[in-house]
Amino acid sequence: MELTTLLKEKFGYDEFRPGQTEIIQKILDHQNVLGIMPTGGGKSVCYQLPALVLEGLTLVISPLISLMKDQVDALNEMGIPAAFINSSLTMPEINDRLRLAVDGKIKLLYVAPERLESYDFQQLLRHVPIELLAVDEAHCISQWGHDFRPSYLKLADIIQQFDQQPSIVALTATATPQVAEDILQRLLIPKENQVTTGFARENLAFQVVKEQKDTYLLEYLRVNQNQAGIVYASTRKEVERLYHLLKSKNISVGKYHGGMGEQERSKNQEDFLFDRIQVMVATNAFGMGINKSNVRFVIHAQVPGNLESYYQEAGRAGRDGLPSEAILLFAPHDLQIQQFFIDQSEMAIDYKQNEYLKLREMSQYAHSQMCLQRYILRYFGEDGPDCGRCSNCLDDREVIDITIEAQKVLSCVKRMGERFGKSLIGKVLTGSKDQKISQWHFDELPTYGLMKDWSQKEVTQLIDYLTASGFLTPTEGQFPLLKIAPTGIEVLLGKRTVTRKQAPVRTIVKDDALFEELRALRSELAQEQNMPPYVIFSDKTLQELVEKQPQTTLEFLQIKGVGQSKLEKYGAAFLEILKK
Repeated sequence: MELTTLLKEKFGYDEFRPGQTEIIQKILDHQNVLGIMPTGGGKSVCYQLPALVLEGLTLVISPLISLMKDQVDALNEMGIPAAFINSSLTMPEINDRLRLAVDGKIKLLYVAPERLESYDFQQLLRHVPIELLAVDEAHCISQWGHDFRPSYLKLADIIQQFDQQPSIVALTATATPQVAEDILQRLLIPKENQVTTGFARENLAFQVVKEQKDTYLLEYLRVNQNQAGIVYASTRKEVERLYHLLKSKNISVGKYHGGMGEQERSKNQEDFLFDRIQVMVATNAFGMGINKSNVRFVIHAQVPGNLESYYQEAGRAGRDGLPSEAILLFAPHDLQIQQFFIDQSEMAIDYKQNEYLKLREMSQYAHSQMCLQRYILRYFGEDGPDCGRCSNCLDDREVIDITIEAQKVLSCVKRMGERFGKSLIGKVLTGSKDQKISQWHFDELPTYGLMKDWSQKEVTQLIDYLTASGFLTPTEGQFPLLKIAPTGIEVLLGKRTVTRKQAPVRTIVKDDALFEELRALRSELAQEQNMPPYVIFSDKTLQELVEKQPQTTLEFLQIKGVGQSKLEKYGAAFLEILKK
């Protein structure tokens, strides 16, 4: 049967997605192949369709029990005979399924990588002609991947011992060039058989939000109340806190983390899949292989440990191709949680160093002013144009020249011997009286106190920006030291300029019509409530309202001095004037 006909008949799609035909053709020609496709790019079809064409069994290695069950249910629903074997089954159930495989009654058998290590299972494979071995979530093979699993590493050795040599297809959504190289090597896939369809997701709008996380989250969910979405947190404790916070505001919400019973987790997952609840608050244990296509937003309430995890989790939004949002609520202290996870892991020292580097890249993503989609693509070794949709592309603040300020920072790093981290550099620049500074005689440097009219926080943010922009390079390890990058040297020599987006500093003249109108509204509200006008909003807040002219409640929340209760009390009245 023609492949397109089979695709339409069994899977209901009219045409193949990018990369699918190429991967399927290589499999049918009995070649080993690696497919790197974005989440929602149709990886499963790449082995499920050939499984129908090939004579023997397709063995699928899959890391999660819930993922296997979902996929097998979906295949059986389509009339494709499939089964899974994992620890949730009894011995008689396992034997029944193995018998079906031996008798050729099923086309696809899903197993966890650990299953291949069992002697009994290896014996069984001698009686079943396996024609295709599909390795799902193949990045788990690489110790440089974001979800390395030792059982996947053994997989490569076990496959070599098979009596029969099936074709191998490895699939992943998130592989950096280093990880891809690792997969090719371990699974003996020729370099020319790597099919990468590009990492860009045309329908995803990325955003980084740095203010008042809880307030922003509640307002976002209020504005998008009929949409399905996932809110990720790093710890079970934070999942519980957010769940109770949302529940208290009558939001239709469920929770999912490793500390819950299997039954409760399954029920909540099902409620989310069947649209019985709108929002799922979860740790990253939730979502792998979740085939819910109408997830409109994924919000990370805490920073994940690396960009691969972030992109994979964010990619669960908009699998149906409709416009969706991926929002990172960023707070610097959340990085410490991830740092703690790395410290506590029992991995080798070079693995830990690599994880610290990845965490730093995640932090730089939050501080970068380049297109966020492009930043992610660059991380995966790909370049492309600006997306025009992310918060950085839509940021229309004025671009100002900060070359002199950048030179002050870079000069200070140089004079301190490029042997210190950002907090001490910031203290020297702001003229801090810290004991360490006098101990090292840094108070005698010409750069000491050079930016004393800046706050420590402002200088640290500038250092983060210069690092994210590639003018400073952090060393490896838990406490990175900053060194000057080649582009930073060009800045010091006056051969390159540095710019940054910043709200224009405008003093608002008294007769500014909009300012006066907002002030009049403030007076009116103050009289009604019998309180001083500044209690409602300060002049500084009114000035910022005039400068930024927010048009939505979410934009209104980004103004300093606006919290949830003030938004609820006064937002509508002020927005009415601003919209005019």
